[in-house]
Amino acid sequence: MGEFTVLIVDDEKEIRDAIEIYLKNEKMTVIQAADGLEAIEKLNEKAIHLIILDIMMPRLDGIAATFKIREQKNIPIIMLSAKSEDTDKILGLQIGADDYMTKPFNPIELIARVKSQLRRYMTLGNYEGKSNVINLNGLTLDKEAREVAVLGEAVKLTPIEYKIVELLMSHSGRVFSIHDIYERVWQEPCYNAENTVAVHIRKIREKIEIDPKNPRYLKVVWGIGYKMEK
Repeated sequence: MGEFTVLIVDDEKEIRDAIEIYLKNEKMTVIQAADGLEAIEKLNEKAIHLIILDIMMPRLDGIAATFKIREQKNIPIIMLSAKSEDTDKILGLQIGADDYMTKPFNPIELIARVKSQLRRYMTLGNYEGKSNVINLNGLTLDKEAREVAVLGEAVKLTPIEYKIVELLMSHSGRVFSIHDIYERVWQEPCYNAENTVAVHIRKIREKIEIDPKNPRYLKVVWGIGYKMEK
């Protein structure tokens, strides 16, 4: 894990410093920011692989920062929230955060979640496709930039949505079961994941299809799974 850089964003320096100690024990590089505005500045200056982001901060809070970050980047975001911020926490997940932890939290559990998100983020970069750019009849995926576009127009996907699209586009024409998609993307055993995968597929279609009810790219193969049409 030593090749990864993590950005910690929290207005409490004691919390930032405590998390940094645990991350450095895992040989990760750590960058700190005291609020959302400073976090966005750091993202434009450095290559960041994951963000640990507090919700309640001055100048630019975690919700607004997540929204701005997702306009440009798909890197994993783990939100930190107080128990009284459940509504904000749900909103954060809806606009693109990948995970959350409630304060006070166990630092060891946080590090475990950081590692899990980094594995998910990096795993899908080495599929069969030889080119870094895949084009399927107007749907384009750039593996190096981790970007998806439809007819030249960029599409804003969450990290999980991107990973599903990358998996299917890297093996266009191949049908993946819900079980296969879940275990490859989430990197954990699949238990009752049908609804989870279906929800993400629906959201992807809403973003990449002109008519989501009659998809051109992402097709269902009834009783088997999903595929990306060649």
